[in-house]
Amino acid sequence: MKQLLQLYDKYKSVIAYLFFGGLTTVVNLVVFFVTATLWGWNYQIATAMAWLISVLFAYVTNRVWVFHSHFTTFGALWREIFTFFSVRAVTLIMDEGIMWIGVSLLSQNEMLTKLVDQVIVVLANYFFSKWFVFRKTKATSSSMND
Repeated sequence: MKQLLQLYDKYKSVIAYLFFGGLTTVVNLVVFFVTATLWGWNYQIATAMAWLISVLFAYVTNRVWVFHSHFTTFGALWREIFTFFSVRAVTLIMDEGIMWIGVSLLSQNEMLTKLVDQVIVVLANYFFSKWFVFRKTKATSSSMND
């Protein structure tokens, strides 16, 4: 049991990311399904809407439960938010590109393409968040003077 707890402690951020990344993926897929399939929106517009809503959800869950980000200044908060959304904008480009290749070029089903797309995007988002957004810096631990 002790070894199991040690493994959990070692990989808890990865486990939490997989859990909340899974929930974020569900949010993305549900929004995409509703907007593209039920409402008949163009798949590229539906992809952008799904991205926006899922990124808002992801920011909160990643910040609080995955990376345990604790900023002490207002400036640090805004830097974190700006960096998070900027990095996620890169994966929006990936998202739209994969969807375009799958749907427009290869004539594949939109939902099937979206499922494959989300696996790639979730992996990219984890590494981008870990390396660029929620990394430990002096800015996150400085005083409240910002």
